[in-house]
Amino acid sequence: QISLLIGFISVNNSPWTDYSAYSFFQIVTLCDLVMILFFYIMHIFRVYRKLTCVSWPLAEFLHYLIGTILLLIGSIVAAAKSYNITGLVAGATFGFLATILCVISMWSSYKVSCITQSTSK
Repeated sequence: QISLLIGFISVNNSPWTDYSAYSFFQIVTLCDLVMILFFYIMHIFRVYRKLTCVSWPLAEFLHYLIGTILLLIGSIVAAAKSYNITGLVAGATFGFLATILCVISMWSSYKVSCITQSTSK
């Protein structure tokens, strides 16, 4: 989450050369930040215990999967259109770092929720 925030701030405070590429990157990072915050709040207040009609492990897995794919696309486009401007290169780099961290988080979330539940039955 911190790497997403750093990437967003780096891109936001840099001069843009291609408006559509960086606005897409900013929207993707903000959506990921909001959804991560949403799932943290769900876990902190244990709302998932009251809403049993939703498969929360599947919802979290799909969130990470879709967010990771969009973040990877946004980082590739941002890196291609950076034109060696330092802030934009830093934003794209932190976007790639956040992509890797999202993949690790997705794998650990899948491993804890799905594999643990299937072996405990």
